[in-house]
This record gives sequence, structure tokens and C-alpha cells, in this order.
Amino acid sequence: MVCIRSRPHAQQTPKQRAANVKFAKKIEKNMGKPKQVKAQEFPLSKTWIAILAFLIAGGAVLEILRLFF
Repeated sequence: MVCIRSRPHAQQTPKQRAANVKFAKKIEKNMGKPKQVKAQEFPLSKTWIAILAFLIAGGAVLEILRLFF
């Protein structure tokens, strides 16, 4: 029979123990609650969309004017 010795566990310092308790309380407070869904942001701001729409619409208007005159 082979006996495998594991490394002894290091003792926690009081500071680490307090940090672990604080973390456990934080996690326990959120248990059972659904994750908040953050509203998805568009990759372009409304200003850039307005500028692009202006350029495309302006180009279309100029092309229509060029066809008639």
C-alpha cells in the first residue's frame, strides 16, 4: 500500500481570514438573485449615426438632382 503525503495547509493570517469572511458575505448576499442584464450599447454613438445618415442622404439627393439637371 502506498501512502501519499499531501502538503500541510498553511494557516491563515487574521487579515486574510477577515478578507475571506468579507468575500463570503458579499457572495452570500447575491445568492439566488438573477444577474443584472446591462443594456447593450451600440458600437457607434448617435452622433456618428446622424453624420453617416446625413452623408448618405445628402449623396442620394445630389445624385437625384444630377439625374434631372
